[in-house]
Amino acid sequence: MDEPRELFRRAADHAADYRRSLPERPVGVPVDQAALTRAFATPLPAAPTPPDQVLAELVAAADPGLVATAGPRYFGFVVGGASPAATAADMLAAGWDQIAFNAVTSPAAVAAETAAGTWLKDLLGLPASASVGFVTGGQAANTAGLAAARHQVLADAGWDVERGGLLGAPPVRVLAGAERHATVDRSLRLLGLGTDALREVPAGPQGAIDPDALAAALRDAGPGPTIVCLQAGNVNTGACDELRRAGELVHRHGGWVHVDGAFGLWAAASPATRHLVDGIEAADSWACDGHKWLNLPYDTAFAFCARPEAHAAAMSYSAAYLVGSGGAPAGADLTAESSRRARGFAVWAGLRELGRDGVTALVDRCCALARRFADGLTAAGFEVVNDVVLNQVLVGFGDDTRTDRLVAAVQADGTCWVGGTTWRGRRLMRISVSNATTTEADVDRSVAAIVRLARRGDGMMHSRS
Repeated sequence: MDEPRELFRRAADHAADYRRSLPERPVGVPVDQAALTRAFATPLPAAPTPPDQVLAELVAAADPGLVATAGPRYFGFVVGGASPAATAADMLAAGWDQIAFNAVTSPAAVAAETAAGTWLKDLLGLPASASVGFVTGGQAANTAGLAAARHQVLADAGWDVERGGLLGAPPVRVLAGAERHATVDRSLRLLGLGTDALREVPAGPQGAIDPDALAAALRDAGPGPTIVCLQAGNVNTGACDELRRAGELVHRHGGWVHVDGAFGLWAAASPATRHLVDGIEAADSWACDGHKWLNLPYDTAFAFCARPEAHAAAMSYSAAYLVGSGGAPAGADLTAESSRRARGFAVWAGLRELGRDGVTALVDRCCALARRFADGLTAAGFEVVNDVVLNQVLVGFGDDTRTDRLVAAVQADGTCWVGGTTWRGRRLMRISVSNATTTEADVDRSVAAIVRLARRGDGMMHSRS
């Protein structure tokens, strides 16, 4: 075999064949996990194995356990399928094998991140002067943003947390909505602030933070280092906090505003939904995913900060051997990883493929398809419990047991994949429309499958009664 050309070609062919199968491939089917593990868990051979044989064995072992998350009828979590150009760029990134630490280890990787970061800030309506760290996901983005917040609010109180740590530091208060994402809590643990530092602020009917309750909480907190975590896109309902009003309240009290906008921040990219994130530009830091609604490959996300010096102070480090460190913060200065894959190539390619109008169309189309889901299930007699303002739909099917049984049946059926959640004390089906390739026909086919399985389940229950 002509290595690596022929090997890479075969890998690309396998990937392309898999992508072509997605429109009709069962989205998720029951898997014998033990058998799947056994397929991988063969004894490690003593002698080397030819690369083409390794590739063939990997494909054979993995195929039964692949979930069609990149396909048009995967509506679980908030997952978008990677676009063609972004996927191809990611394949090149693997082939180029660049270290995106700084402009010495890979000038091209840092240049791609710089350009893509400029595009992202423009699309999202964020300050052009903000820093952008290319991280792995919403968890890493929230952690980077809150690290910058921790640095700044303690610096304002006369404490250098990077040198002195938290022992003896002024206590930092964190306020967040009752329906914040769980990654906020984990970030507080990772940063040493702890979840006891968090004061939970009540949420309104759709899960957005109650601004009046936030105002009261800020008054009660009094002076001192304060961080407030707001949200663009409730993970269940899609609701967004009143960012302008809430942000003004926080800044009036001298606090730092961090916005967890894992998927909801993309509302800013469309005139039809931009009002949902009005005031987003006035925050101090923002977290946003790329592998969700933007349809970039895993793992891609962004930590933005309006104060680049705070961002770099919280995340960067130096050592005598690290040639090229210092100067304007970029690359690893803005993330927690030094050995960074060059994910900026895929971001650049994905944005270039879509263009500004394509990003807007993607947001608008997913929102329209979510409403189509809601309309179809409502017409079938089921209860949509949230206001469908973005791409999230919550559906009730009577009691909790019936809902959980139906979610499991849909997942086993393979027509589409939906998840379950608990919201306001009820078990609900959770549908997220995030894939650029989803069509009206995919939604209608999925609605028909859900209705068919729901009615079959009703019949089975009646036959046993």
